[in-house]
Amino acid sequence: MVDDEPARRRTRTRLVWAMLLLTLAVPACGGSPEPARPTPAGPAASPEPAPELPLPPFTPPSFPLPEPRPDGFGVTLTKFLTLPRSELIPPVLDPRLERYNRINYLGEIPDGSGRLFVPDMNGMLYVISGGKPAPYLDVGGRVGPDFFTQKGLGSGLSFAAFHPDFARNGKVYTVHTEARGALTRAKPNLGPTPAGIQMHSVVIEWTFKDPAAAAFDGTRRELMRVGVVGTYHSIQQIDFNPTAKPGDEDYGLLYLAVGDGGAVNTAADDGLTSKVPQDLTVPQGKVLRIDPLGTSPGKQYGIPRGNPFVDKPGALGEIYAYGLRDPHRFSWDPEGARSMLLGSIGEDNVESIYDVHPGDNFGWSEREGPFVVQPARNCLVTKLPADDRRGFVYPVAAYSHTIPPGIEPCSDTGHAVIGGFVYRGEALPELRGKYVFADGVSGRVFYTEAAEMRRGKELAKVREVTLFDEAGAAITLRTAAGDPKVLTAGKPRVDLKFGIDAKGELYMLAKANGTIWKVTGTKRVEPPAPSATPAPQPSPSR
Repeated sequence: MVDDEPARRRTRTRLVWAMLLLTLAVPACGGSPEPARPTPAGPAASPEPAPELPLPPFTPPSFPLPEPRPDGFGVTLTKFLTLPRSELIPPVLDPRLERYNRINYLGEIPDGSGRLFVPDMNGMLYVISGGKPAPYLDVGGRVGPDFFTQKGLGSGLSFAAFHPDFARNGKVYTVHTEARGALTRAKPNLGPTPAGIQMHSVVIEWTFKDPAAAAFDGTRRELMRVGVVGTYHSIQQIDFNPTAKPGDEDYGLLYLAVGDGGAVNTAADDGLTSKVPQDLTVPQGKVLRIDPLGTSPGKQYGIPRGNPFVDKPGALGEIYAYGLRDPHRFSWDPEGARSMLLGSIGEDNVESIYDVHPGDNFGWSEREGPFVVQPARNCLVTKLPADDRRGFVYPVAAYSHTIPPGIEPCSDTGHAVIGGFVYRGEALPELRGKYVFADGVSGRVFYTEAAEMRRGKELAKVREVTLFDEAGAAITLRTAAGDPKVLTAGKPRVDLKFGIDAKGELYMLAKANGTIWKVTGTKRVEPPAPSATPAPQPSPSR
């Protein structure tokens, strides 16, 4: 799903719809694919076979992927609290931003105090202590007039991450967007500056004088500034690996999920041939890893020597993995292989969950999830070739877009995967080992078994979670939190996100009404009988 749809695409929807129907009628979606058009970022077709790459074999799935269905597993949601309403000044230019507030995560401060924190994208970082929220750090107010939230779902205070040694060093990191005067006064300082940027993603280090203080009092310094050519696909999450222990290579290293900035979608040829996510000289479309307390020449941070492209000429040493469109949320499984799992929002057809290893290339914009992008045919994908040797890493779980009734293809059909967490808490034994994630627009909640999410194997089965309120009644988050004034594809937007505390217990948050729920129980019910009506057709969703 693209957050700001170019108007020119709407004029082509009828043509694309006809093309889509034709494609579904022939083996393009389940048989032999059309060859992908050679592009400068990838090897062109050659009469000589490409060398085998050291990647596990992958069984290409057919398109469309199975629709996630409930299997009788449910969870109970208990209302935890509602954060204060927040408003934007000046008023927003995008009606999708007219939310009760824009809370987007819940975490726990790593100092043993039990305090939780919640960022509101409208500018305030809240702390929750004793069940009561209070302002903690006013990022928007301290940044001033350049703080930008007026357009685009990727604008505002995107995330906050506390250093694992916060109790000792008082350091917390945030990422936010700036525009207006910042576009002329400040310059992006990582990689070449893109032409026509509309905003900057800015990473700040804040140092508390007293880490135990109830609100911020201290100093700040800027670590990084990345240009964004649109008002979406910015840096949406920064975080530390909570499974790393002192002495581990990964301890205290900061990961940054950098979207493609909309570069693929705003290219003169209507995108899908832009190579920004494949270009190792730029940060857009990448996962970065830095040492915020370290030093490297010309940087306000250190570049870890263990990063995969440190010694590659011309490549940014900060890059950890690449080939991504909108890497929106990531987390680590605290048990087993301690995998880093990342949810990446799709463009036309597929929402994907990846198991991230250093040096991975996830293929965007030549691949969308486990399928080949057909740039000459706009919003179509085809099955991978049986002898695919391009070196791309494919998802461990994924689901397809579908067209709601009355919605044309190549328009926003309301799909955006929100990565969640593998539950390893103690309170809910039946939930243990399940990776819980969601479609953020609709508020549908899914799970896969973590043991099924294996690189190079068949995609893990995605199942829909049934939700219950405290009284035991089945609910949906569209009815519990949907705002009928803010619609996508004709349905209320939920804008669902996840959170987790230090004990590994899960929370869900909705911008639509500013409410946080805690997952407090599990429940088994009889799964609904399969519907006799045909499944919705796959949708290329912009």
